Formats: sequence, C-alpha cells, structure tokens
Amino acid sequence: KVIRVGKTDDVKANAERLGVKLDGIEISDPFTSPLRDKFSKEYYELRKSKGITLEDAKKRIDDVLVWGALLVRLDYADAMIAGAESATADVLRAAFQIIKPAEGVKNVTSCFVMVTGKKEFGENGAFIFADCSTIPTPTSEQLVDIAHHSVESCRKFLLAEPRISFMSYSTYGSAKGENVDRVRIAAEKFKELYPEIESDGELQADASIVGSVAALKAKNSKIAGRANVLIFPDLQSGNIGYKLVQRLAGAEAYGPILQGVAKPVSDLSRGCSVEDIITTASITLS
Repeated sequence: KVIRVGKTDDVKANAERLGVKLDGIEISDPFTSPLRDKFSKEYYELRKSKGITLEDAKKRIDDVLVWGALLVRLDYADAMIAGAESATADVLRAAFQIIKPAEGVKNVTSCFVMVTGKKEFGENGAFIFADCSTIPTPTSEQLVDIAHHSVESCRKFLLAEPRISFMSYSTYGSAKGENVDRVRIAAEKFKELYPEIESDGELQADASIVGSVAALKAKNSKIAGRANVLIFPDLQSGNIGYKLVQRLAGAEAYGPILQGVAKPVSDLSRGCSVEDIITTASITLS
C-alpha cells in the first residue's frame, strides 16, 4: 500500500500532468485529514519540553515530513521514504524528533546499499557504505556503533555475512595522525566487542577491496581485499565516496537507509531517479 503525503489538489494535478494513474494510492493531506487534531496533540506532547505550544504544533504538522513521520509513529504507515524534494537535515530531524531512536540506541547512523557491475569486489559487486549522511565527525565509539548497525544491514540487504573494513588513508600504521588513531581505536574496540564478526582496520580503500593490493599491504588480514562493508572515517569521505562510485562507476546507490531508528526511514538524494525511489522503498520495507 502506497501513501502519498501532500495537498490532494497538488498531487492530482501533478499526476494528470505526468500521465500517472493514482489507482490504489492513498493521498494523506495534512490540511484536510481527520487526523489533524490527533497529530497536533501528539506532536505537542513530543515537543512541549522544547517550548512548542499546541498552536505551534497545529502549524508544524502541515509540513509533509512531520506529517509522514507521525503517520509512521502512530502506525498508520510502516515506513517513511523522503528526501527527493527535501534536504537530508530536514528528513533526519523529522525522524529523530518524531519516530525516535530504537530502544537502547545511542547513535542513529545510516548506510547506502551500493550495487556495482564489478562482481569480483565486495559481495558479488555489492557493498554496504556507512556512514554517509548522519554523523559528521564520528568518535571511535560512534564508528563502532556505525559498524555494529551495518552488520544487520549487510545480512538483510546483501544476504551475506559482513566483512567489515574500517577505512583510513593509512593501512596498519603506514601513516600517522589523529584521524588514523581514531579509526584504529575503533577497529580494535569493535574486535573486542564483536569477535565473531570478521573485521579489520585501519585499512586503505584499495587494501579493503582489491586482493592483489591487500596481499602487499595487509597480507595477514583475513578480510583485506574481501570487505563487503566499508566504514568511512567521517561524513565528508563517506558522502563524497558514494557519489563518486555512483556517478563515475555507474553504481546503483540505494539510501541513505537510517540505522537504529525505531521504525524504518530512508532518505533520498535530491538527484534521485524514479527507479531509485521505488527500489529504496522496497529495500526499506524488506
């Protein structure tokens, strides 16, 4: 079942202009829905500690992201897909403030499912890239959380056991610096906490995925050259990395899929295609 959030007249006008049939699609209009009072009160209860009044709440629920998140929070929808026309920060804000992190989760993170035509790499050409949209400069502890969340994403979306590389511009101390230390400590901590999961680091990108390079740079590593989950050291490198692989290598990029949220939420790039939206929705509901 598909629920399209927006003004009814606008949705119908756009559908007519594009020659798209709306058969089987429910339009949830924040301005006319009988759920307005219920949603206003729910949003007020969620945000009153931040100084939001009930009158403020009645205005805020007009926002399609707020409305969509409330649909999910209150079980009128199972998942939310947004971002084709919204900034990532706005999508994340709605998810964090309304749907909330899952119980016990300290850091909500994200991943991309990357599907390349290079079958010799990753998991038959597919990878989990994390984190590419949520934590700008993760601490070592946050990198551990990112990797831990990505374990389940790998199993769910790649149907494979994870082989995790904590990536850096250094391999096993080939370079020095604070950023290298942060990744190395994360890799060591992850191994301590989750020894049953194959992981290693710090590793450069080529040593992570290319067997011949791994044989030179990290010959004693069990996952070097075989990684299917790539943990980026920060948001800049993760975001740049996935977009380069997508645009230059022609990879399919699905996400970012939020990890650690109480209910499924995925963000979309504003450069996404119709196919990206459909596939990301399917993945999010899997």
